[in-house]
Amino acid sequence: MAAVSGLIRVMEKAARKAGGRLRRDFGEVEHLQVSFKGPADFVSKADMRAERAIYDELLAARPDWGFVMEEAGTIEGDPTKPRWIVDPLDGTSNFLHGIPHFAISIAAQEPKLDGSGWGDVVAGVVYNPVTDETFWAEKSRGAWLHDGRLRVSGRSRLPEALIATGIPFQSHGDFGEWTKIFAAVGPQVAGIRRFGAASLDLAWLAAGRFDGFWESGLNDWDTAAGCLIVREAGGFVSDFRGRSMPIHASQVLAANDALHSKLHKLLANALKA
Repeated sequence: MAAVSGLIRVMEKAARKAGGRLRRDFGEVEHLQVSFKGPADFVSKADMRAERAIYDELLAARPDWGFVMEEAGTIEGDPTKPRWIVDPLDGTSNFLHGIPHFAISIAAQEPKLDGSGWGDVVAGVVYNPVTDETFWAEKSRGAWLHDGRLRVSGRSRLPEALIATGIPFQSHGDFGEWTKIFAAVGPQVAGIRRFGAASLDLAWLAAGRFDGFWESGLNDWDTAAGCLIVREAGGFVSDFRGRSMPIHASQVLAANDALHSKLHKLLANALKA
């Protein structure tokens, strides 16, 4: 079992503090489903309250670090120090509709040594307040669920693979691109699932619950922690062209070694058509 570092303890403490509030607010959302106005305004306030709780906790622990947050945007810190990347409520639509599948995602990203921008994500936590599961990873120290080591699945055949995805909605995402990929992947695999929280999709992939994942049109705060957790669990993360970057948001393709290459081939051929 890996000893939990001070950095992970700070991140988990912040996630659990906000997660407790989200659990209480989620109970209220379930009651608000019957109201005429609906719970949308309440959920927006719950989201902001969770983000503020995380911000206050992380700021107190690392006062000179910057932030990238879904609601508050970018808050500059000391450019020579890492920054936090925070999604206080990934799976907002699930939360809004009383579906108990959402998460808090927190990552720490280091600046490049030459000062030219941002480099590797060095720590990540994805916390599910409903199940009380904390998925975490640190660079070169592995990925963990609480104190149990995570490894991506060992499946190597597409017909045995369960693949997760995100589906475009309203003005978000490219329906044409997604339809082409679905048509190429769907007939080849055991199943495709859409659960509505990318951070948890990636954490579940790291835990071997899913065998692969693809989505596009995300943001850094959706995937920063999840990408690291998958990699530290022995998986591969790239864009649809097979390129690897510290954080993948606009295009994410993740799987174990054997399946990543096969899924990449399917995606590449589909997008040529």
